[in-house]
Amino acid sequence: MSVIECNKLTKTYGSTQSLTDVTFRVDDKGCVGFLGSNGAGKTTTIRVLTGLASPTSGDVKVCGYDAVTQRPQIRKVIGYVPQSPTFYSYMTAEEWMHWTGKLFGMSTKETVKRTDELLQECGIWDARKRAIGGYSGGMKQRLGIAQALLNHPKLIIMDEPVSALDPLGRHEVLMLVEKLKSELTVFMSTHILEDVERVADQVVVIDRGKVIIQDTIPGLQSKYTEPTIDFVVDGQSSETIMSALKQGWISDIIREGNAYKVTVSDLEAARTKLPHLLLETGAVLSAYNVGTSTLEDIFLKVVNKS
Repeated sequence: MSVIECNKLTKTYGSTQSLTDVTFRVDDKGCVGFLGSNGAGKTTTIRVLTGLASPTSGDVKVCGYDAVTQRPQIRKVIGYVPQSPTFYSYMTAEEWMHWTGKLFGMSTKETVKRTDELLQECGIWDARKRAIGGYSGGMKQRLGIAQALLNHPKLIIMDEPVSALDPLGRHEVLMLVEKLKSELTVFMSTHILEDVERVADQVVVIDRGKVIIQDTIPGLQSKYTEPTIDFVVDGQSSETIMSALKQGWISDIIREGNAYKVTVSDLEAARTKLPHLLLETGAVLSAYNVGTSTLEDIFLKVVNKS
């Protein structure tokens, strides 16, 4: 049985079509990165998966249950972490979890036991009796994850879980995701590609309301990874540099100010010729690094192709 199965999911709001024939499935434990630019349709898809919105057409099943006719069953087997979880700030984490357990219909004994387990697992145990209003962004996000895990879900859905966090909070949440993915399915919507590269096992890429690719991280890398060279130059105009880079063995160029990333089809030719080409323009190389395509490079490539 698939954990998530979308077949030709379409969603319209008035005259605006947000999703068009979205089709993908998730079968196993692990972390799925749901990638897309802002406005691509990630949040709308998540609203349908969690029962917060109905599809205009198409079939959607979550843990084997129909997302329209069996929403109560779905709510019992999933956890959901919105982009910015909200709490009653005067409550403590312990009080919040106990109150949430009552909403789930859990017994007091099970709620207390599960609360203690999760607050320790999510790193909030020492602050469990403090008012949530005094928590940092990362602590609130981890409490939101603890709440989403309270009912022993098979699937936890996270909508942009780290986009508003500082580097420390982001690191804390990603470490927790890394741990959770061995126990259940984590479906994580984000546009921060290096986070997905760090924790995801596979990705689903959506662009302008359509799924354009689904693959494992190794699968994407084997299909799209190419040698790249990053360099920074001083002392010459970008027009002169771009003109010098018009070579048959350079397949793509990305420029940001004085920093360049070139994708090459012949790495040996690039290693030999590129430094000389740049020096002949009169530019001064201040940084130079040979690498391979990142997930960001791959994402830009498949989105631009679509």
